[in-house]
Amino acid sequence: MPNIQSLHRQGESNRRRRRGPRIGSSLSEINVIPLVDVMLVMLVIFMVTAPMMQRGLEVSLPESRRAEAISAERIFVTVPLTFRSDGRIQVGEDAIALEVLHERMAQDLAGRADRNVFLRGDGGITYQELMSVIDKLKEGGVEEVGLVTDVPSSR
Repeated sequence: MPNIQSLHRQGESNRRRRRGPRIGSSLSEINVIPLVDVMLVMLVIFMVTAPMMQRGLEVSLPESRRAEAISAERIFVTVPLTFRSDGRIQVGEDAIALEVLHERMAQDLAGRADRNVFLRGDGGITYQELMSVIDKLKEGGVEEVGLVTDVPSSR
């Protein structure tokens, strides 16, 4: 009578012969299914959260009976073509010399939260002349200078 262990060994050797020699191999392929699953979940999360980041939060602001309306107007600085000969510019309605522009701006901007001005320059003024005015404005405490232009007429 055959032994159970010997039958087991014979069956084992028969299996090896049928399959061929067993070659030990490391993982030669990467399983990408979990990677794709994670990437799809991240894509859905970003698609849901992206619109929230662009819109911001809606807030119901409080009301105050004693608040004053913002009535501060922007300061207009005009550089006429005569600036080349006399060195004078116009701040609002007053004509002043370029040398005192920074002092005038410091006075006009004192106590204002908005430290921006609009600069109107004649078309004949050179870029260097305009930059000298902007330098004086910045020296006087102006944070941003807006350049005023005309809209071209349709021809």
